[in-house]
Amino acid sequence: MESPNAHPPRLRHTVADGVATVVISNPAKRNAMTADMWRALPELLGKLATDPAVRALVLTGEGGTFCAGADISSLRLPGEDPQALAVHAEEALAAFPKPTLAVVRGYCVGGGCQLAAACDLRFAERDTLFGVTPAKLGIVYPAGSTRRLAALVGPAAAKYLLFSGELIDTGRALRTGLVDEVLPGDELGRRAAEFTRILVSRSQLTQCAAKEFTAGRTDRDAYWAEQARGSGDTAEGVAAFLERRAPRFSWAPGAG
Repeated sequence: MESPNAHPPRLRHTVADGVATVVISNPAKRNAMTADMWRALPELLGKLATDPAVRALVLTGEGGTFCAGADISSLRLPGEDPQALAVHAEEALAAFPKPTLAVVRGYCVGGGCQLAAACDLRFAERDTLFGVTPAKLGIVYPAGSTRRLAALVGPAAAKYLLFSGELIDTGRALRTGLVDEVLPGDELGRRAAEFTRILVSRSQLTQCAAKEFTAGRTDRDAYWAEQARGSGDTAEGVAAFLERRAPRFSWAPGAG
């Protein structure tokens, strides 16, 4: 049997049935992100964003852990700014133009929680633990990451996580909005696959516009109104509803 440490830390990805799956793979360190992995993520996301075969993205971890954060050893490399690398990767994930889903097991801590929070949605296995731990290392959590966390869970819950560095369970994570669904381990993969099939079947026009609007962007209202008028998606959606069939939406990012 091949050792789980046979491969160096890396990001693996596949594309199937409209869904790109990106796997954080560093099992020897609970899938901690190395500097090379942080650097690789924005480039990979850029390629997947422009791939017409990709209509949704899943981010998950190898085996039973999502991501235990940054590889602490990389914090000590001369000339390396791991926080800047992590922020760049987080922002690239948040800016991904299509729906993103973090599928979370085991530990989702530090930089791992940063990545999960940058996804649009998070489904978690029961007994997963979440934590934002810069206070344990004397690190100032990035401003953008702090604002994103507070927008997701509310200021009080964000302060609890940031001030204490304590880990919270899925019950509390669900109550605060840090996760959207909690499932038993044997159901998580099936539910994630079912949900991404739903995402892939829906209008990309609706999804892309909604993603920008919910992120607070206010300078593209006219653009999206024009896209809606010229896309044909609305007419197709209404026709499919009346004809009791699945819609065949045609609008795609870059098509307008």
